Amino acid sequence: MASMAMAQVGFSFGRAPSSSVSVKPRRMVVVRAETINPDIRKTEDKVVDSVVVTELAKPLTAYCRCWRSKTFPLCDGTHVKHNKATGDNVGPLLVKKLQSLKAHNLSNLLEFHPSLFG
Repeated sequence: MASMAMAQVGFSFGRAPSSSVSVKPRRMVVVRAETINPDIRKTEDKVVDSVVVTELAKPLTAYCRCWRSKTFPLCDGTHVKHNKATGDNVGPLLVKKLQSLKAHNLSNLLEFHPSLFG
């Protein structure tokens, strides 16, 4: 029995021995840390714009503008790391759902409450 267990050590389930396996070179993608926003609103710590829409499924959706999100086109917060590495100030586009407001009242709201639309 012991000799049988020793014979099975190194069994590779149908694969060729490791010495005869050919390995293809992997292609590497290099992402350089460069600013995305060279001159737009550079006096702000982080550029975040908001859009208010009356017909959305979710109350708030953040869209990526740094092009580095692993969940692109949705923002996953990767811009924070990018901004620290490059000195950039890019942030997400926030799409907000405006509830219980008719479209014809939207212009009146903008006129009297522009701070709601950031």
